[in-house]
Amino acid sequence: MASSERDAPSRPAQPVNPYTAAGVDTAAGDLAVELMKSAVRRTQGPEVLGGVGGFAGLFDASAFKAYDKPLLATSTDGVGTKVAIAQAIDKHDTIGQDLVGMVVDDIVVVGAKPLFMTDYIACGKVFPERIADIVRGIAAGCAETGTALVGGETAEHPGLLGINDYDVAGAATGVVEADRVLGAERVRSSDVVLALASSGLHSNGYSLVRHIVTGAGIQYGANAADFGTTWGEALLEPTRLYTRPLLRLIADHGDRVHALSHVTGGGIAANLARVLPQDTWVELDRSTWSPSPVFRVLADLGDLDLTATEGTWNLGIGFLAVVAADKAEAAASALSREGIATWQVGVVHDGARADGHWEQGAKGVDGGAVRLVGSYADHTAR
Repeated sequence: MASSERDAPSRPAQPVNPYTAAGVDTAAGDLAVELMKSAVRRTQGPEVLGGVGGFAGLFDASAFKAYDKPLLATSTDGVGTKVAIAQAIDKHDTIGQDLVGMVVDDIVVVGAKPLFMTDYIACGKVFPERIADIVRGIAAGCAETGTALVGGETAEHPGLLGINDYDVAGAATGVVEADRVLGAERVRSSDVVLALASSGLHSNGYSLVRHIVTGAGIQYGANAADFGTTWGEALLEPTRLYTRPLLRLIADHGDRVHALSHVTGGGIAANLARVLPQDTWVELDRSTWSPSPVFRVLADLGDLDLTATEGTWNLGIGFLAVVAADKAEAAASALSREGIATWQVGVVHDGARADGHWEQGAKGVDGGAVRLVGSYADHTAR
């Protein structure tokens, strides 16, 4: 051994971070925050105080002084098993919009304007670009709905979640004047029910979707001739965001918009029943629309009649609006000009109704009764 080598002082061993040894990479988490910062900031106006990375987000509520009796509306939700498809094809830039759709669009149901949102991402391992892609999607959805993204959390759960597994959730807060709250108490007999088209599956019923696709032996990366994309890309079509068009509708037509229903888990009939008064009923006419190809293809693959999926999928209707009959045509036209196909699908009635199966309220709400009648229009219709 040469003298210079023999006499050189030994370098001290670098201490091992025990948290890193346990599988949690805090440096990767910090990098993810840096990558998402600019997207998050673009959602924030002067009402948001402080920067990214604080323990809590601050929002200036001075605007509440303009309200006579401001009510806060809040909602929380996730995306569900749709994330499994994003993970399967390593595409993560649309899941964030799905989260905003599930959370923020629930707030507009009561007529509230969304103010701010927070998100939570749990993962088996932090891959900074992946986390940043998810949050950029959340930020884009927040910007589209006029919602400030004021904070969030990314949690690494090694040993609990697989290395490529993650789940996302969020919560949002909005505000509405007390005497402007929408809901069942405003609904009257003869009101018209308008259907607002969905962009596809949105974010519900994916356990059934995945069961069908797996049972058919289809890989998500395989080409789907019916859609002109891969199966994974077709099934990741982002949830349509309705907040701003609906808020404009409420602003323009005031007290003639009586109730809104977000068609999520439980399907069309059950979600409408939640916002109807007791002792009212609606028959929704299937012949007024044609479910888009994604629903038909999946139902065929699963050897299911479309009617069997009505309690699971939205089948082409993402929102329902209950409006006064004299404003129905104007409301439908206004929403169509916003790029959302809208059509009359039913009318509210009270009194005696026909025998048969009805969805009577849902989610603990003892509301009205709803059922779908008739047959769906052919493939070339709406």
